[in-house]
Amino acid sequence: QVQLVESGGGLVQAGGSLRLSCAASGRIFSVYAMGWFRQTPGKEREFVAAINWNGGSTYYLDSVKGRFTISRDNAKNTVYLQMNSLKPEDTAVYSCAGDTVGYRTAVVTTEDEYRYWGQGTQVTVSS
Repeated sequence: QVQLVESGGGLVQAGGSLRLSCAASGRIFSVYAMGWFRQTPGKEREFVAAINWNGGSTYYLDSVKGRFTISRDNAKNTVYLQMNSLKPEDTAVYSCAGDTVGYRTAVVTTEDEYRYWGQGTQVTVSS
């Protein structure tokens, strides 16, 4: 059974930084693309960042470009989201997601293409 477990969320002031982690277990993590999404109450889940299986390609939501960085450590079965210069509008529950197609060279940005999801971690940015 595949499990994705996020950590690293919390409360931070505007302009601060957080690093989210997503630890994967239950399958060979290193061959699958991964992504981060976020959701606030009353809104649909929103794509934030994605990385392909070997880390060679990444893609970001326009509003986080230059502030967020997605990376992965396949030896540790973990994907990260480094978030800098945080803004109150970044407040959300952040979830990681795992692809089901191995060795996909492109990143995956649509929610429907991900099969595995973590439970989410709350990020709150105060003004």
